[in-house]
Amino acid sequence: MIVRAEVAVAQLHSVRPSVLVTKRIFPEAIELLERYCEVDYEATDDGLPAEQLLRRARGKQAIVSQLTDKFTADVINQLQGIRVIANVAVGYDNVDLDAATRAGILVTNTPDVLTDTTADLAFGLLLAAARRIVEGHQFVHSGQWKNWAIDLLAGYDVHHKTLGIVGFGRIGRAVARRALGFSMQILYYDLERAPAEVEQELDARYVSLEELLRNSDFVSIHVPLNSNTRHLIGARELGLMKPTAILINTARGPVIDEEALVRALREGIIAGAGLDVFENEPRVHPGLLELRQVVLTPHIGSASIETRRKMCLMAVENALAALRGERPPNLVNPEAWKGN
Repeated sequence: MIVRAEVAVAQLHSVRPSVLVTKRIFPEAIELLERYCEVDYEATDDGLPAEQLLRRARGKQAIVSQLTDKFTADVINQLQGIRVIANVAVGYDNVDLDAATRAGILVTNTPDVLTDTTADLAFGLLLAAARRIVEGHQFVHSGQWKNWAIDLLAGYDVHHKTLGIVGFGRIGRAVARRALGFSMQILYYDLERAPAEVEQELDARYVSLEELLRNSDFVSIHVPLNSNTRHLIGARELGLMKPTAILINTARGPVIDEEALVRALREGIIAGAGLDVFENEPRVHPGLLELRQVVLTPHIGSASIETRRKMCLMAVENALAALRGERPPNLVNPEAWKGN
């Protein structure tokens, strides 16, 4: 007797559902998708504006998307026959989740796989900003280095300092593990306190956001973007920080009020920043580009070859599961799941 999953696979082979891939992804993921589906592949890095996305989505049953695809309520309400939007990202703030749920569209993401890779970059930004590594690189390449000096590009120590982690989920905890190797004291803030065993493992202390900001030498942001976290760090919060503090953000750009951050950096309210994400990507606030004490990277938190390949494959596997009538393994709106 053929089990239900095997029947579903057989049906998938015979029906050949149609899938839209909105932007270039790793070729292994396209190859996997093409085994079972007809694929409409936008094999560029440009992405699809809403009008083109809606046109290309006609007759499709799934969309493999990226964070630059904006699935507003208006866009979602015009999608017909779409069963799943499989986002190649851990975040899904580019999708109106309530609208998708009302429309019965499953939304998936790619968690876990990028945790350590993003934590690596967060700590890399922290080190680069503290020790002025980018400035040093530019100084050498420009030919300005003529002799050694006692305070040449002197920065801040990282070891034995206090790291404040805002958002103590998978990535925040991974950053804490790296901080232990630098003998850092770890403070954290989250809406929910971590289990006692996690606090003990990471030697982390739960505090209010205000206490964290006042007492941390480095503040690293690891919260999702939603209505509660937009501009979570603004002028008031920056004003609570030490004048020697450095702010790191590898989460989402709008969590920080960029205008307030530029003012704080210019006025010496805080010492520096390391940013991988921005409010209006790919546009960067011009004030940030002018400041030497800021290290900027182009949203590459998860951009290792191994991790990005896994993310693409995971998104495709999520889409295929939904098309087989199975609950996708990384479903973020379970309310939309009605079973087969």
